[in-house]
Amino acid sequence: MQIVFQGVHKRLSHGSQELTILDEVDLTVGSGEFVALMGPSGSGKSTLLNLAAGLDRPSRGSVRVGDFDPAQMSENELCDWRSRHLGFIFQRYHLLATLTAAQNVEVPLLLRNLPSRERRRRVETALELVGLSERARHFPSQLSGGQEQRVAIARAIVADPSVLLADEPTGDLDARSAHEILDLLCLLQQHLRKTILMVTHDAHAAERATRVVFLEKGMLRVQS
Repeated sequence: MQIVFQGVHKRLSHGSQELTILDEVDLTVGSGEFVALMGPSGSGKSTLLNLAAGLDRPSRGSVRVGDFDPAQMSENELCDWRSRHLGFIFQRYHLLATLTAAQNVEVPLLLRNLPSRERRRRVETALELVGLSERARHFPSQLSGGQEQRVAIARAIVADPSVLLADEPTGDLDARSAHEILDLLCLLQQHLRKTILMVTHDAHAAERATRVVFLEKGMLRVQS
């Protein structure tokens, strides 16, 4: 599923001032492509992710994810669409401390009308894919940072989404754990054909993507 930003402009009001966050951004992330989005803080990277997820709306221009236009959906439609087509991976894992790894992974499936046996099968498959089957009953406090991020990735893919949006997914990890997480993202892109848009400040992380895009002051500067 491809992501297409066409003439995207985003403005925010700050007191009496109007700030331009994104300025006429044109970008296509092809179906099954892994694109890294780099740029200084405040350049609009996270805003671009939020627009793709329908968490924000462009002031001008359009965003399409596959055949869908998030800006044209109601909140209920967006909720259902995200649960079926999008997976989110964050710098901070956002795991629930009182739930086991398996229970954390299951959370997105609770929004779907699935029998418990099917939910359990999907959770087991996701944890196996990220190499944490043996940690299914462990709580976040019993896991390393790298393992917590693997659980977060399992949660992101448990509903088999077409698109993964990752915001600094290796930002809190040591070099070894970061390398393992990037290996996993490459596996998801190369073998499961997930479309991945990843925000990162890390040039080494960006090198693992199939293409790198740079944002500066809300404008695309260089694509490689």
